[in-house]
Amino acid sequence: LHLIKQENAAVQHFSDSIAAMRDQIKFCKRCQNISDSELCNICTNPSRRQELVCVVENIRDVIAIESTQQFHGVYHVLGGIISPLDGIGPDQLHIESLVSRVAEGNIQELIFALNPNIQGDTTIYYIGRKLKEFPLKITTIARGIAFGGELEYADEMTLAKSISNRIPVENYIHSIS
Repeated sequence: LHLIKQENAAVQHFSDSIAAMRDQIKFCKRCQNISDSELCNICTNPSRRQELVCVVENIRDVIAIESTQQFHGVYHVLGGIISPLDGIGPDQLHIESLVSRVAEGNIQELIFALNPNIQGDTTIYYIGRKLKEFPLKITTIARGIAFGGELEYADEMTLAKSISNRIPVENYIHSIS
């Protein structure tokens, strides 16, 4: 109703802005975050720790973690999580590009910051198995976030503590099996 009450020029400007945004926004070639250039601002920021990669499900999770101002590494956005019941398998996610990033040898630690549910755990397990041959530390955020919760709805303090108190994935996998 708001747009109906506006002048035609204002509605047209709004419409043009949305179209321009859609044309100009793309995905970072390295991490799959949104960007207006080939690489996003996080990947090109020299003060970010390039050897520390936080693996997240989607761009909203990047925004949630960035709001804590506790993480100073870079990201890898999977574009979803493995969910066979929803028809989402590993081939539909950005897992192979993550494996390629790790294979380059510049990454020392992966932090999994996936939602604490069965699909998130399955995704962590699958990727952990694919990366077992590489000499890197693999951790997951601490479970200050309730199992079945959503990262984007967690308060900043809980999310910040979960990032700070992350645990090695092998310890986590053994605790759930």
